[in-house]
Amino acid sequence: MLKSMTGFGAALREDESYKISIEVKAVNQRFLETSFHMVHPLYPYEDMMRRQIRDVVARGKVDVFLTCEDKRPQSRSIRVDKDLALAYHQALDDLSDFLHLARPDEIMDIASYPDVIRMEETQELTGVEGPLREALSEALRQFDAMRQAEGRHIEQDFLARIDRLAACVTRLRELAPSIVASYRQRLQETIKELLGSREPDETRLIQETAIYADKVNYTEEVVRLGSHFSQFRAIVSQAQGPVGRKLDFLIQEMNRETNTIASKANCMEAAQLVVDMKSEIEKLREQVQNIE
Repeated sequence: MLKSMTGFGAALREDESYKISIEVKAVNQRFLETSFHMVHPLYPYEDMMRRQIRDVVARGKVDVFLTCEDKRPQSRSIRVDKDLALAYHQALDDLSDFLHLARPDEIMDIASYPDVIRMEETQELTGVEGPLREALSEALRQFDAMRQAEGRHIEQDFLARIDRLAACVTRLRELAPSIVASYRQRLQETIKELLGSREPDETRLIQETAIYADKVNYTEEVVRLGSHFSQFRAIVSQAQGPVGRKLDFLIQEMNRETNTIASKANCMEAAQLVVDMKSEIEKLREQVQNIE
């Protein structure tokens, strides 16, 4: 099954100790790049989460937004900076002597100054790994489901475009004999105009026609295109993992064969078919950038 590289998933996991919220989103990128947006105490669990993400994602730029509320009563403590309080008190005493004003003797006056009293949260989030893993697993499940759904739409688009390309190639194959026949007729008419009543050299005419037929012969390119189409359909329908790079390579080969046909096919209808094919191939190339 094809998977898009874009997706989104979210999960909330809450118990008596923690409330964990996770959002996972991804956009197109050639390689896998994972960025975490979370508080410092969760950094020790980053490697675990990276491994969990790699089990689901092979390519793309993945952003993980994570919040964790510690509900444990012992998770908060009050810290008194005694040295800072003493420094404030000494500075105020000096200022009082200098200005001849009363000294601040109330403890609340000193405690109200910045950073004398601070509330701190416990850094160690013991027991958070299990809930964290469960929350990420659910977010990734939703994320992957969205990528698979988008992949199914892209697959339908791929196959429809390959069918249109195959129809163009079929028509090119049908046109090949008429291109040579048309050239022979034009050549014969031109020679008659030049020779007047004299009969043209049939052998020379056959030789010139054969040379032209070899020059405009795009049979090999048509055969290779048919092979590319078959491979493309097989990869799309049998995808069991990342296939974007394989499809991108095949699209490059399709474009190369089409350009070769364009240089050989001396026919207005064939030229138009090539233009239509190049348009479809370009749309395939753009779409394949979304595939993992």
